[in-house]
Amino acid sequence: MKKEIKIVNKERKVLQVTTSDERWYIREGLNKDTGLPEYEYVPSVTWICEHYPKGIAFYKWLANKGWDEAEALKVAAGDKGSKIHQAVGLLLDGQEIAINAAFLNHTTGEVEELSFEEYGAVLSFADWYKTCKPTIINKDFMVWGDGYAGMIDLLCQIDGQLYIVDFKTSQYIWPSHELQLSAYKHASESINSRIAILQLGYHLNKKKYKFTEIDDQYQEFMAAKLIWAKEQKNVSPSRLNIP
Repeated sequence: MKKEIKIVNKERKVLQVTTSDERWYIREGLNKDTGLPEYEYVPSVTWICEHYPKGIAFYKWLANKGWDEAEALKVAAGDKGSKIHQAVGLLLDGQEIAINAAFLNHTTGEVEELSFEEYGAVLSFADWYKTCKPTIINKDFMVWGDGYAGMIDLLCQIDGQLYIVDFKTSQYIWPSHELQLSAYKHASESINSRIAILQLGYHLNKKKYKFTEIDDQYQEFMAAKLIWAKEQKNVSPSRLNIP
């Protein structure tokens, strides 16, 4: 991936710009002093969360795999998660997903059929949906917070309670995942909602999914944001010609 630019909110004129190691959200606004149009850009929630300490378990895994293999696994996991997410989005739109359904691999730019494992993860979402019977309020929508922005996978009601839900295909929940949801909660108009992670294709139980409610850790997220600001000092998006 060299650079991917897409519109994530037409009404608010917000763009998402992604490269291999950066992700920015850019929106059109007015300069407070001059009143002239200008572009405001902020880092993504996920990019900020990458700067939070990952813990000893991660560094042991990294030492065991080595940098190159770890990066390859990270890219492969991201591509897998992206295809599953695309399929789940179509399910929520009422479409059927066949076992030979194909989706875009953002790294290669090629359209690929779902693997057996990926299709199993999609089926696990369908099973969760049938069991929990969520009322869907919104999906795949952008929120803009205090100096950051991100995309919420799902806003729904379960048993009368409002939830912000993030889909994961990893077998473990890392601290960065918890901070990510906390940031979404405080950027969303649904500040009183609960936050939860739905792991799809989960291998450690018979259901093949796991729904985990997360405690609010917004202060920890803002600490990670300070680390991000120090590490990425003077970093800004490359110049763009935006019509």
